[in-house]
Amino acid sequence: MTDFRLPDLPSESASQRSLLPNAEQRKALRQKRARRDQYSRWGITASGFGVVIALLTIFVYLFYEVAPILKGATIEEDVQYSLSQTGLEDVEHLVLERYETLAIAYSPDGQVVVFDVANGAPEARFDVPKPEGSQFHSFFSAEAISATQVYGLDNGQAVVVRHGFDISFPNDQRQLTPKLEFPLGESAITIDDQGQPLKLISMETQTRGRNASAIAALTEDNRLLLASLTGRENLLTGQVQITRQVTELPAPPGGTGDISKLMVDKALRSLFALDEDGRVHYYDISNPAEARLVESVDVGGGNEVSASAFLVGGVSLIFGNDAGELSQWFLVRDDQNQYRLEEIRSFRSHKAAIREITPEYTRKGFIAVDADGQIGVHYGTSSRTLYLDSHADVPIEEMAISQINTRLLWLDQDNQLVSAELWNEHPQLSWAAMWNKVWYEGREDPEYIWQSSSATDEFESKFSLVPLSVGTLKAAFYAMLFAMPLAIAGAIYTAYFMTPKLRGVVKPSIEIMEALPTVILGFLAGLWLAPFVENELPAVFSFLILMPVVMILFAFAWSKLPTRWRLLVPEGWEAAALVPVILIFGTLCLQASPWMEVWFFGGSMRQWFTDIGINYDQRNALIVGIAMGFAVIPTIFSIAEDAVFTVPRHLTQGSLALGATRWQTMIGVVLPTASPGIFSAVMMGFGRAVGETMIVLMATGNSPVVNFNIFEGMRTLSANIAVELPETAVGSSHFRVLFLAALVLLALTFIVNTLAEIIRQRLRQRYSSL
Repeated sequence: MTDFRLPDLPSESASQRSLLPNAEQRKALRQKRARRDQYSRWGITASGFGVVIALLTIFVYLFYEVAPILKGATIEEDVQYSLSQTGLEDVEHLVLERYETLAIAYSPDGQVVVFDVANGAPEARFDVPKPEGSQFHSFFSAEAISATQVYGLDNGQAVVVRHGFDISFPNDQRQLTPKLEFPLGESAITIDDQGQPLKLISMETQTRGRNASAIAALTEDNRLLLASLTGRENLLTGQVQITRQVTELPAPPGGTGDISKLMVDKALRSLFALDEDGRVHYYDISNPAEARLVESVDVGGGNEVSASAFLVGGVSLIFGNDAGELSQWFLVRDDQNQYRLEEIRSFRSHKAAIREITPEYTRKGFIAVDADGQIGVHYGTSSRTLYLDSHADVPIEEMAISQINTRLLWLDQDNQLVSAELWNEHPQLSWAAMWNKVWYEGREDPEYIWQSSSATDEFESKFSLVPLSVGTLKAAFYAMLFAMPLAIAGAIYTAYFMTPKLRGVVKPSIEIMEALPTVILGFLAGLWLAPFVENELPAVFSFLILMPVVMILFAFAWSKLPTRWRLLVPEGWEAAALVPVILIFGTLCLQASPWMEVWFFGGSMRQWFTDIGINYDQRNALIVGIAMGFAVIPTIFSIAEDAVFTVPRHLTQGSLALGATRWQTMIGVVLPTASPGIFSAVMMGFGRAVGETMIVLMATGNSPVVNFNIFEGMRTLSANIAVELPETAVGSSHFRVLFLAALVLLALTFIVNTLAEIIRQRLRQRYSSL
């Protein structure tokens, strides 16, 4: 029997043994390694917590900026004194000036007193001129921002006055000098040629485009008159020449005897006569000579209307009844192109009859006071009641609000004047107004609208986040619709079927696309791709729809070629043979595009879309889908390709050894195993598309519309923030809404990524047994 012996190993020399660590040194090395492992665990854990804390900090900061939106209004009284300190015994109307230091009081007998808000001390006194022997008989205050009042006389005439202030800065201190102006001249204007007393009067002035005014009056003998006035100032003498046209209006049903208030809108197109039964009679006075009664509407709900006012702009009417109910109405055009008065919304009710309604100067809000001394702060568009509390034991008779909406001044039945600080910064914002349809003035129906700025003073900001959220999802949807098939199919082919040499060229080439600045893609999409697609619509659709068919036909034809021909192309290089086919077919589509427009679309495919009712914007979702798709493809491709390529080889080799084809192995083994990585790639691409800014900013037209029409543009949350945040005032409602949009965007991506991670882990557990 042969004796097999292992060769003797060379023994360690003494010098070599001296280099090896002894027991104590090995123990020290183990302790050092353990410390390093511990430090690494601590560092990784701290970094993880740091990421979480950073994310929470972003959430907290965004919510800190958004939180004031949720806050209501507050009223804090700070000064109270008797009306007698101003030198008046009775007040018809109160006004607070812009800087909240002076107030103006109009008395029924034609006295105008300007006094200090802090202590009631008179600063100036004016007497409204009237013809000798006449007396003041009625009073009306026009829209607050116009600072215009009208007195009706007992001789059928009217006097129009307007208060104002000259501002100077002696010794660098602001000084306000009150003044009383007469926009239609100091002479009284004859309204009733018969000289009957004017027991009710109303007035409004239109200064945009023409210097025109309208005065409506109800005479003592119950005739309803409308005076149309046009003023022209002589540039040399300064005198105002008035052109007057007086029309007697038809009496409403039941006569004019029970009319309690007249209201003319700012456009001088409508007159509303309110009667004691809670009905409003709507007159169309756009052509005064042919003025007509349009309709009579019950706005009191069976109760007497105790107070009414126009909101700023003279479109919406607010009615308060003796049951404490408040409602907003305005004219809506019906199917017959006729305007009808319609109730739009209601507000939280007071406990007693509404005594006074004071609109804000520049917003669609108003202050309502009732017979129990309650003060309510309401806002029209958002349908919010921001404050409702009692501030007096007796009814409040008059209320004034400053032009900047930060101070109130009211007079109660005991002739006590009270000044109070008002905080009411964001009344137009509410969750309902930002996420539900809102019925805005001048609209036929409730709508989702984002419109943050306008040129008019009475503009109503529209802050619906629905168009922006829909636009964000729309842009991401079409980008993913374009990118997902190309990226995932390309990743599968590159990782599993392509030869390593060709893969070494293709994969880095696609991944380097991710380094291309998105502003360049947006620039190309907006200035080159959008006009190109518009001019070559048949070619684009032919390419997008027919190219997959051509590729399938090429694959079928390739499979039918003789084997010796197919072997001329090495395995894994078949994709190279497809490149000429794609180029040739694309060229044919472009060459045939003009002929297809003539044959099938009457010479213009875009016009054909318009004729069948489809709007086509040059910068639309199709352009965004293509441009953003190219930005998203590298992200999805890279992650998905790595997931497919790293599938263990023993799984694929085992499947092939059992007789499965390469495609069967791909579908049954590779895809299930790589599905968590592919799903992660898709979610990463979706998050990339949701947060994209520059491409959608430059290639969408930025129209905040609510639809998924591929031929119309959109506005996304990120693009909206980028466009409007630099222009907004810090701390304004617009500023807060933009931060809310950022919070919504962050929450959306956080939720999507969280769900994606949960699904990825479940897929990983499901296919881990492979």
